[in-house]
Amino acid sequence: MAANWAERISAFSRSPSGFLSGTTAEAFLAELLRELRDDRCSYLLCVSHSQILLLSPLCEHPTLLCCSDSVGEETALELMSVFAQCPPKSVQFRCHLLLALTSVLICTSCVKSHSRASLDFLDVLLQIAQDTSDIHTDGSQRPLRAIACECLRELEACCPGLLSQRLELLGGLWQQETSRLHQAYAELYTLVLRNAIYQLTQEAGAGAEHLKALLGGNTSAAWEADQESGLASSKDSAILSSLILGPMGTVPTLHTGPDCKELRSVLSTLLDESYLLTPLCQATLLHRLTEVVAMVPGVPPIKYVGVCPQLWRYRHLLHATLLLKCAFTDSLFSSEDEAFVLKRLVVLSQHLLLSTPEKLFYMDCILHFPENRPISCGDGDETLPVLLTPQLASALVPTVFNDSATLLARFNMLSLVYLEEGEEGQGGQGLAYLYEHLSSLLSMVENGCSRELVVTFFRAAFLFLYYFCHVERYSNDLTKQLCLLYLNHTKLAPHFINLADQTQDRLSESSWSVGLLKALQRVITEAPLTQLTSHDLSRHLKMLARVAEEGEIIQQSSLTFLFSIVAPSSSSLCTGGDWRLGNDILRVCRHLLVHPSLDSLLTPLADVLQLLVCHYADMEIQDHARLYYTLLTTLSREKLAGTERAVFRDQFSDSGFASEITLQYQLVHINSHDSHFDQLFSIRLHFSLTDHHYEELGDISVPCLLRERPSAIVQLTLKPRKPYPTSLHASAIFTSPDGHTWHTTLPDIHVSFQQTFLPLPVPSNWGRGGTLSVFEGLWDEICSESGDSAMSLFCCQLKEAALNTLVEKHFLPFLISGASHKEEFKVLFFLPPRSHILLKVSSEEDAVHFNIATDNWELLSHINSYLLKITSLQEDALS
Repeated sequence: MAANWAERISAFSRSPSGFLSGTTAEAFLAELLRELRDDRCSYLLCVSHSQILLLSPLCEHPTLLCCSDSVGEETALELMSVFAQCPPKSVQFRCHLLLALTSVLICTSCVKSHSRASLDFLDVLLQIAQDTSDIHTDGSQRPLRAIACECLRELEACCPGLLSQRLELLGGLWQQETSRLHQAYAELYTLVLRNAIYQLTQEAGAGAEHLKALLGGNTSAAWEADQESGLASSKDSAILSSLILGPMGTVPTLHTGPDCKELRSVLSTLLDESYLLTPLCQATLLHRLTEVVAMVPGVPPIKYVGVCPQLWRYRHLLHATLLLKCAFTDSLFSSEDEAFVLKRLVVLSQHLLLSTPEKLFYMDCILHFPENRPISCGDGDETLPVLLTPQLASALVPTVFNDSATLLARFNMLSLVYLEEGEEGQGGQGLAYLYEHLSSLLSMVENGCSRELVVTFFRAAFLFLYYFCHVERYSNDLTKQLCLLYLNHTKLAPHFINLADQTQDRLSESSWSVGLLKALQRVITEAPLTQLTSHDLSRHLKMLARVAEEGEIIQQSSLTFLFSIVAPSSSSLCTGGDWRLGNDILRVCRHLLVHPSLDSLLTPLADVLQLLVCHYADMEIQDHARLYYTLLTTLSREKLAGTERAVFRDQFSDSGFASEITLQYQLVHINSHDSHFDQLFSIRLHFSLTDHHYEELGDISVPCLLRERPSAIVQLTLKPRKPYPTSLHASAIFTSPDGHTWHTTLPDIHVSFQQTFLPLPVPSNWGRGGTLSVFEGLWDEICSESGDSAMSLFCCQLKEAALNTLVEKHFLPFLISGASHKEEFKVLFFLPPRSHILLKVSSEEDAVHFNIATDNWELLSHINSYLLKITSLQEDALS
């Protein structure tokens, strides 16, 4: 081997792209293979580390060197030729060859396409796995068999179903193996068994005979299709990562009836021998077997009863316990078992000998605990188990001595507990403790602490507001304390702005964020200027810029503050000419230019800009101030708001912008009374489309429906491709009190055209002025453009009182002009994903005119039918 190969491979590993910039992948691969071929004779003597090093690029970066499937095929054939000529005693090198071959064939998709090289390699691996001659010798070939098992397992994992027709062979190898490789064979066999049964669930008409033939090796009866058509698709590969979705999840099933004794025998043997495996392998095996039992209802989960005490005893198997409980709920776990598992999770969440990540994991398990009779829908949101009482959760109260992650996790959990209890639960002591703890964190921040603790405090404050913002005595007091904290530590301004942004985003119905910004504006503008440093002033200006984004906040005090700091008589700021401070002032002015109350701010804002133009020492700041002054004094309010329309348009090009329609329905019992169905549990609602106007809908879970209790509310979220009326087919799977599962067809759901209407998607701080400017801009665009845009006129006979009633009843959420502007009502409907319908409604001498403008002409027929319907109903009501 050339002496520089070690250096070249090291350079390639450090930076593959940099190394290949000096050569080509094809040339480097050819050199590697040539070097491996030329070194064949040396294998008879010994295998050096350098020869093994030659295989590392193929193991680590196969897709870079094998740019196509054909190159991967040729490379694999070359490596197999090297493997065939390598002597048996070169075990280490042969192991690395198997790993390199597996990487190349999987990464170049040769396995999925059933290339000749992949099939030959599969035969080689199976031959090695079957060669048990080393059991009676020194065991020198045992590492090769172990690697062969790992390669087979990797091939099966990446291409589910590849080894399904070798299931009997693999089962025999697993049962015959007496060395430590027994574990590797058990893992391989369990994975292949799970994938093979999943394939059977996808075959139409598959049943007990097919399962029996599969386990017995009769492949002609097991599959009517050939092996190639039976392999799982890439979609199936993603599904197979975990089939257990929860107590209300959908698991594909194989209907075999009670006749599946062969599978029961296999499962019993695997469970009996699971105690011989390492903890990690045992947990993996139990996971796979749980999926198998879930897919074959003919095998009762009662087989796990003997295993459960073993699972509860060992901490490393607790996750397997939760998986079993998630899959089989009360068919395997009694209410006493459920309480025991939950208490064990609480104990482990605070165990002193466990690491922080482990304790956080157990707390997360509590928040996603699979209950026997869940109240929530179990769709991934954090919910509290019913059995987690405040007394039980008291062991997890946060303290200032906890690390940040543990403190926040405990704070979140206890917030959920006391939210369930209500403000008066336990005399309000729980909520009072949480607020006291938050105040303690604030005091630590006030007295100076690390950045980590500062971030922890603001996250804890957000959590408290997220759950208890409605409790005014605490939220108002927190606002006061935060204002005092800001005055003493203005460097925390970015944290305050982020807290305001996050609370406004997540608590859209709450005004706490606006209240905080108002309070901060007050303390900033009332602070003595003589005590301000340049750093404090810069942070104040950043905060006032954020305040200026809120259309509900009066900005007179902010402008007075700006004038006082730029006036030469009261401040030396302008003569100093600091560029950063100048930009901070301009940022506030820029937000004020598009503020809804600009008319009342015109004169003081012009004065501030004029002072900057005439007295600020930095020329760039002067130029920008002159531009803003020119815009303010020459452009109309509507043109100044043109920036708002640009922002409104830009959101549609954002990949994160999701236009959805949320509809609410009641799930009720039908009139006919059948006491057998008075109580329904674990309801899974399935919806299917009748057209292509909407995205596919996911299933919805409802925990229970009880006849004597109020009806369940179901929220259906639609993502339109085209905002047209549609109908949805609906069905349900549910469990009756006797444990039987039922399927029923529900009445079709009809989505009308008006149900696709949404208010204009603009920030709440724009106010009526901002939305009105968007309306006028869209109207002008539609009038001046052709293409998909269209104008129309709808007329009807309505009296003034009837028109006012119609607007109030049907248009009020979409009304852009004020309800008092009765000369002309301006209405804007937003129809996801990006269509608009604009109406100008006015009473003329002959009739009421509905002037219509839309950027999607295909909607005209629908809006015409809608207007005809609501005006006809209004006429009928008055006649």
